[in-house]
Amino acid sequence: MDVFNRLAPFIQDFIYQNKWEELRGNQVAACEVIFDSNDNLLLSSGTATGKTEAAFLPVLTELYNRPSKSVGVMYISPLKALINDQFKRLELLLIDSHIPVCKWHGDASVTQKNKLIKNPEGLLQITPESLESLITNKRGACLSMFSDLRYIIIDEVHYFMRDVRGIQLLCVLERLQQLTGITPRRIGLSATLGDVSLAQNWLNTGSGRECAAPITQEGKKRVGLHIERFVNYADDRDMEEKDGSGNTTSVSTGGDMGDREHYEYLFKNTLDKKTIIFTNSREETEFVMANLREIALKNKAPDVYRVHHGNVSALIRENTEDEMKSADEKIVTGATVTLELGIDIGSLDQAVQIGAPLNVSSFAQRLGRCGRRGQIPQLLFTYVESIKINSADILGPINWEFIRTIAIIELYIKDHWIEPIPPQKFAYNLVYHQTMSILKSNGEMSPAGLAQAVLSLGSFKSIPKEDYKQLLSHLIDIEQLQKTENGGLIIGREGEKIVNSHKFLTVFIASEYLLVKDENRTIGTVDKVYPIGIRFALAGRAWETVDVNEKSKVIFVKPVPGISVVDWNVYFTCELHSVLVQKIRDVLKSDEIYPYLSERCKERLNEIRYIARGSGILDSLVTPLSDTKYAIFPWVGTRQLITLNYALRQRNIKSKLPWLTCVYLEVNFNGGKEEIEDIIADILRSDLDLYSLPLPEKVQIEGKYNEFIPLNLLRKQFIEDYLDFEGLKFEK
Repeated sequence: MDVFNRLAPFIQDFIYQNKWEELRGNQVAACEVIFDSNDNLLLSSGTATGKTEAAFLPVLTELYNRPSKSVGVMYISPLKALINDQFKRLELLLIDSHIPVCKWHGDASVTQKNKLIKNPEGLLQITPESLESLITNKRGACLSMFSDLRYIIIDEVHYFMRDVRGIQLLCVLERLQQLTGITPRRIGLSATLGDVSLAQNWLNTGSGRECAAPITQEGKKRVGLHIERFVNYADDRDMEEKDGSGNTTSVSTGGDMGDREHYEYLFKNTLDKKTIIFTNSREETEFVMANLREIALKNKAPDVYRVHHGNVSALIRENTEDEMKSADEKIVTGATVTLELGIDIGSLDQAVQIGAPLNVSSFAQRLGRCGRRGQIPQLLFTYVESIKINSADILGPINWEFIRTIAIIELYIKDHWIEPIPPQKFAYNLVYHQTMSILKSNGEMSPAGLAQAVLSLGSFKSIPKEDYKQLLSHLIDIEQLQKTENGGLIIGREGEKIVNSHKFLTVFIASEYLLVKDENRTIGTVDKVYPIGIRFALAGRAWETVDVNEKSKVIFVKPVPGISVVDWNVYFTCELHSVLVQKIRDVLKSDEIYPYLSERCKERLNEIRYIARGSGILDSLVTPLSDTKYAIFPWVGTRQLITLNYALRQRNIKSKLPWLTCVYLEVNFNGGKEEIEDIIADILRSDLDLYSLPLPEKVQIEGKYNEFIPLNLLRKQFIEDYLDFEGLKFEK
């Protein structure tokens, strides 16, 4: 029997009604895995390839044929917006199925939640934080709600893999298994992955199952790419400083012709085209969209400009999504990562990326947002350079961001490569969080019982018992935990403040936000108090503060004309993979002229290649910049470069990474070039003890709850999960 005939009647009717010509390859493969095995399932492919349907069609068929005695299917998403979007789609699919669907997150109906607790059945959509809350605060309800749970569908697996929320999710799923005594099958949905086996291992964690990852041919897709360049010329009197990616770190007092030309270009090239304009920061999104709106106003063009990022109110974001999906107007939306994930916004005419994507994975996600429903994906890149006349630094004229953009495109389009996502093995802040959550759920536990409950979780299998014992002792010392007369452990006086806060459920760092309101309408949030009379930008508009209630953390505003700026505190992390850095060198070494470059970009590429070749950086490990300053170019990734940085400091050589995404080290050294090369060669031959490196006393991977972790454990996490000596052993 073919797959279609094995599907539930209501699904077959749905397929007929929606005039599907056939099931896609991944949908057929998913059905075969679900129907004919007991394996977990990983579905990895581009946006709009039918992954969601591939998961739900066989799973809902199973639920229809054999109804569960509790919630039968749990769908987990990182975003409430994605849950709301999927809820609408599932309601249509399930109309004739008699299978109820309930969404469960902070904004969902309390009535519907209580109804599900009393009569658990069907399909539940939930976030990791809400699931954590359920298992911690409602253990009894969890037992009845999930006693016959068959399937867990995890959306956006690639997002969870690189985020601490992914560790939280895996821990909570294992705790649910231990509570109910059953092990549901897991189905992971992901954008295209760099290393499928890493994702399979992640998805399997603690489940004891194998994982099938069927590979289906999506067919070769044509892609429309174009990169355009704009230039602000300035001399020393006009300009402050710039970083090594060609970005100015302060506003120029003149010479902004390139900026003006850039905005005019964006206006013309998005006119009457449904477009997402991606930037790498909320501030830039606000500023770009404000400028486009001003140009539209001057040209008497319709106001089709919207802003979509995490600080814009949920209602405004949802309205934007609905407009993009259904409106006849050609909406142009400025966005950050919030529209990288799979919210349905219908067909797009194009996407625009301002500046370089952070990495290949981000580029793949953003490219995947356009070209839906049979269209050829169109992605336009623009960047603005500020050229400083008479730069003293021989490497200063190289725009690394521009070259990185080309390298990213080449790696994805031609080499079909995406960064693998390395696992986090020593996330002690998550060990703390799960310790407190388990104690809150269980009440008093013996130290041995608590250690067993925490360290048996698959995400913490690398944590030694000695480390955990030290952590528990430390938590007792700082009154996060308290010993009882019986020798057991309970949550301590200071710990109660943490676990009883509504913020305890989240494991990611978030700023303290103030609500911004125009009368009774919520516009969004900011993390600074803008005093009365001060103007700032939010949701693509300029606002002026009319009142501030600091106690309630509300800023009352009124709309004003013109362009304003806003800034948020940023916890920005970005690292370049060695494969990407080596591709950057390949681009500089090559004579290839890439067809997607404008004429101005081709000229700029030739200039940069000339400078790079003349400087010697492409073939020499060490390049003199002055009598005592040198550039070290091992052409390795950020982790490896930082490892070399500390190894050089151990040899009393002053070394630094000039900026976050820099591909070289800058060192100050009174000796010669050959002497530095000999020292580096000696480092690479050595059996380097990473624990002996001169790391800063408080070095750590940023994480919520780090304040409760002993510094030596945070140092260990940094060394084990971030530094990479083996990857540094490059071949010249």
